[in-house]
This record gives sequence, C-alpha cells and structure tokens, in this order.
Amino acid sequence: MGYANPNVIVEAEWLAANMDNPDIKIIEVDYNPDTAYRIGHIPGGIMMWWKHDINDAFNREIIHQDQFERLMCRKGINYGDTLVLYGDYNNWFAAFALWVFKMYAHPDVRILNGGRKKWEAENREYTTDIPNIKPTKYAAGKPNMSFRSYRINVEDAIDNPNYKLLDTRNPEEYQGKAVTPPEFPDEKAQRPGHIPGAVNVTWNEVLNKDGTFKSAEDLQKMYESAGITPDKEIITYCRIGERSAHTWMVLKYLLGYEHVSSYDGSWSEWGNSIGVPIVNRSAMDSKA
Repeated sequence: MGYANPNVIVEAEWLAANMDNPDIKIIEVDYNPDTAYRIGHIPGGIMMWWKHDINDAFNREIIHQDQFERLMCRKGINYGDTLVLYGDYNNWFAAFALWVFKMYAHPDVRILNGGRKKWEAENREYTTDIPNIKPTKYAAGKPNMSFRSYRINVEDAIDNPNYKLLDTRNPEEYQGKAVTPPEFPDEKAQRPGHIPGAVNVTWNEVLNKDGTFKSAEDLQKMYESAGITPDKEIITYCRIGERSAHTWMVLKYLLGYEHVSSYDGSWSEWGNSIGVPIVNRSAMDSKA
C-alpha cells in the first residue's frame, strides 16, 4: 500500500495466525466496554477502558508517565512486547491509546486494520473469557512530548504560515451546525464552529468501506489537495482528541510526516474557552 511505516498496522489474517505468541499482546481500547469488549472480544484480548485507564481520574488530562507504567504493569505488558490495539468506534480510542503509548516510547505499537468492524465482518473468533493477567515490571522509555500540542501552541499557529490546523470532525461540527458528533449528543461545547484557518478533512475519509486504511497514494492526494503537506507543522484536533489521534497516526506513520502533533484539548477546550477566536460558518450564513 506504499506506507512509510507499514508495520504500524496489522491485518486480521496476521493477528489470527499470531494470537498465541506470548510476546504479542492484544488490547481492546473502548469508550464503553459494555457495548463492545464485554459482549465479545478477540481471544486473549486485554481490556483498556479509555476513560479510566488512559485518562487521569481527576483531571482533564492523559495519564502521566508513572501512571502509564503502572497501567502497563497491571495489564501484564513488558517493554519489549508487540502491542496490537483495536477498539470500538472504528479504532478511535485505540488510536488515542497508540498516541499515548508512542509518547511514552513503547517501541512496538500497532493498530488492527479495520478493527472490530472487519474482524466481525469476517466472522472471526470472539470470546467473553477474560484473560488471566500476570503483572509485570515496566519502565517507559524517554517521553516524546512533541507528539502533543496545547492550546497555546494552537493560538500561536493560527496566523503562522508554517503551520496548518487540521479539523478532523464531521462537516456539520466544522461549519458550526452541530457541537457534537451524533454518537455523543450530551458532550457539548459552549460555542460551535472551528478554529480560524483550520481546514476540514474528516477522520473517516482515510478509510475504505470495510474500515481498512486507503493506500498511501490516495491518502497523499487527499491531504495535499487540502493543503496538508509534509513541509508544514500540522496540528490535528477534533472534540476530545480521539479522532485527531487517528488522523495523527495516519499522517505520522502511514504517510511519514515528520512534523505532526495532536491537540487533544480539541473543541471541548477551545469551544469552552474565553477569548479565543472561532469561525462559525452556520451563523455567518444565517446573517447573510
């Protein structure tokens, strides 16, 4: 498929043939385990709950390095293990976990191409059995915080020609006609719209109908037509960071962009912040 780093994704056939390898850990990352992992998962799959495992319990923040290390110990993961992630919502939250794991320098983290959707469509084995986990000792590598952007970085990027802001939400959110995606109607921001200068390439435009990734050639054409080119500093965002992490992974690993980061504060922070600029196409059109 021409990817810059093809080993960041694995196919269902490969995973099915390697499920019994003790150095490969299968991890399902869900927004809601009750509607996914607990009704059936890939045999041997370890459950990680996005809200409670990957995020801090008390702050609007991802887990810190010591929390990450404790998580990996608790889930029976060694530093040298190959981690294959998949999850609900077509790998949104699995991609977020990959982003966090890469920041904390786990050396081999991959995404199941097509996720639950493709695995189920191919009628592959599922189970409700919970794996027996033996805790490990885990020490993370040197963190790479360049993969992450904060609000101040986005503010600095708005009028900087060396940067491109990439809104990965659906067009209705980008235009200001909606403040949430239909999957999460209760999680709203105070103001709808998008960050000035941001272009909109919806996260799922990178996928084929079966949930697998499009070819590198197709992806490159799509992003370059929107001005998302490798010579720019790219900052992706969405609403809470899961869709932006998905796009970050595509740009960083499938296309090999060197300068790309995810703003995980995203619209839940920006749309609720005082004093930041917002473009609302819907409001502008209604006044015309």
